[in-house]
Amino acid sequence: MNAAYLIVGLPLAGFALLVWLGRRLGDPLAGWLATLVAAGAFAASVVTFAALVGKDDRHRLAIKQILTWVPVGGLHVNAALQIDPLSVTMALFVTGVGSLIHLYAIGYMKGDERFSRFFLLLNLFLFSMLCLVMADSFLFTFLGWEGVGLCSYQLISFWFERNSAAVAGKKAFVTNRVGDFGFMIGMFLIFNRFGSLTYRTVFADIGANGLAKGTATAIALLLFLGAVGKSAQLPLYVWLPDAMEGPTPVSALIHAATMVTAGVFLMARVSPILQLAPGARWTVAIVGALTALFAATIACAQDDIKRVLAYSTISQLGYMFLAIGSSAYAAGLFHMVTHAFFKALLFLGAGSVIHGLHDQQDMKKMGGLRRWMPVTFVTFLVAWLAISGIPPFAGFWSKDDILAFAWHQSPALWAIGVLTAGLTAYYMSRQVALVFLGEARWAEHNVAARAGAGPALAEEGSQAGPASTPAMEAGAVSGGAATGAEPGAGPDEHAGHGAPPHESPWTMAAPLVVLGVLSLVGGVINLPVHKLDYLTRWLEPVIGVAEPHVATGIKWMSFGVTLALGVVAIGLGLSIWLRTVYSETLEPAILRRAWLVDDALSAFVRKPGTAMADFAAYVVDKEIIDGAVNGVGGVVRGLGRRLRRLQTGYVRNYALGVAAGTAVILGYIVFRAGG
Repeated sequence: MNAAYLIVGLPLAGFALLVWLGRRLGDPLAGWLATLVAAGAFAASVVTFAALVGKDDRHRLAIKQILTWVPVGGLHVNAALQIDPLSVTMALFVTGVGSLIHLYAIGYMKGDERFSRFFLLLNLFLFSMLCLVMADSFLFTFLGWEGVGLCSYQLISFWFERNSAAVAGKKAFVTNRVGDFGFMIGMFLIFNRFGSLTYRTVFADIGANGLAKGTATAIALLLFLGAVGKSAQLPLYVWLPDAMEGPTPVSALIHAATMVTAGVFLMARVSPILQLAPGARWTVAIVGALTALFAATIACAQDDIKRVLAYSTISQLGYMFLAIGSSAYAAGLFHMVTHAFFKALLFLGAGSVIHGLHDQQDMKKMGGLRRWMPVTFVTFLVAWLAISGIPPFAGFWSKDDILAFAWHQSPALWAIGVLTAGLTAYYMSRQVALVFLGEARWAEHNVAARAGAGPALAEEGSQAGPASTPAMEAGAVSGGAATGAEPGAGPDEHAGHGAPPHESPWTMAAPLVVLGVLSLVGGVINLPVHKLDYLTRWLEPVIGVAEPHVATGIKWMSFGVTLALGVVAIGLGLSIWLRTVYSETLEPAILRRAWLVDDALSAFVRKPGTAMADFAAYVVDKEIIDGAVNGVGGVVRGLGRRLRRLQTGYVRNYALGVAAGTAVILGYIVFRAGG
């Protein structure tokens, strides 16, 4: 169990070493150091898991003390690690997938002038996420919660020279603060009710004394608000698509293994409270289902390869919250794990495509890449089939598990989930067709780019070979292409405008292969067969809630419907997008612009904000504040001008004044004496 200290300690040590030695180590040693400590944390997670497996259900809980904080009033907080099946499960896939992303980033970020700083932030991100999932109290969890928020701001805006990246980082930071407000108020309410923020104390009190339904609902909804912000659910999802402005390894880390799963973890951790608040559970399920459908519709009309995956992440997170709201906590966590496998693979595969096409992100300018990038193509196909819900790939088992429980909650929610599954298979097939299949469109766009850029660029492009290694992709703008060298790109980064696509180096390809295998066989951890549902039985002592019973017939019906719809959607997506590249009917402007939500928010914030700023600047500041100051100054200046007339400089005038003053004083004395 003492290996648990290494799980959080190694990433923290890596961060400290990179602060001290990062610049001296440089590229690639700084990346290898960060990857080594991430892999060490994974090894420590495996050791801790093995130790926990060796115990019976009643003893699969250990608290490893870190430090005791100074008590404040009645608040006594001991910062400690809670080792139980839930925290170890989270640590395993966070460190495992995180290690692969670290390795991938060594090749992807090659040549970046802030190479060591990038890996420093990755290690800090990993440490913060591990604190979040392994904490023994709400307060310690909140520290990790804020830590990943800070790191996400730094990583999303890593290439801050681009205004779009700087704006995206600020958008993520501000949006998450809205959710964090709910988390804080929820903690205040918990402390007011229980006098403690430690999970064991709170849940033991609930088990012994119960909890009023109203209080449970209030706490659950406030914590859910925090989860909505961190896990990008309606209406606080708007930061996640713009997070594509960060480097692709950041997108994979945020979207697959770390930050966005924090909200799902929190809801699973507080399952004893949620079970006492049926209204809150319904809210969670409805928000999750609507978010899943809403984001899937938008993904159907995006052209940027990473933006499609961003909306896909929002949609898949909606599935997880649908499971939580249906009391299927293990099913939601099961999908979180499988999603980490195939979504990390999709993002890293997209990064490999961007790398091979010299920073191109517009899918309409790709095509035919299967011949040029075979490893990326095959692994991307595995992830595509997994997320589309095709057996035996991992996504089939976890997604359909959720839908079976959704039917038990409400057939209407099940129908929304099934429709979303069909849309997922369709838009992912569209992406595969536009990127890897059909005719190659990148060549004609490269020729056009060279012709438009002049002879110098054409000559430069003709000399660049497949070894070009772009460290940075173009801004994640729908339909946009790379224009000019990105900040920090190495000398050969943009020499490949005329070069053919090329496969990524082994440091990028190896994680794709590993994640491909996991996306294929990952479903075995929780098969819907008696005694093969390992994850459900593993988590049962922690969740403490028996999953609703779903009849076998309902499960087979749900599996059959979703599989049939998925196959039809795949066939439809491939048949349409292998023959065409543009379709106003299937890509209406309202979907391309994400249902105009960002436009509405911009209008709502910008116009009133501008009006308030103008009023403050030109009325309050100029007229009231400056007017008052200038008015006082004018009065003083006027008085001075009038008093100045008394200072004539003539002695006779001063003598006359002295005489007049003496006469007045004498008159006053005589008057008083006479009175």
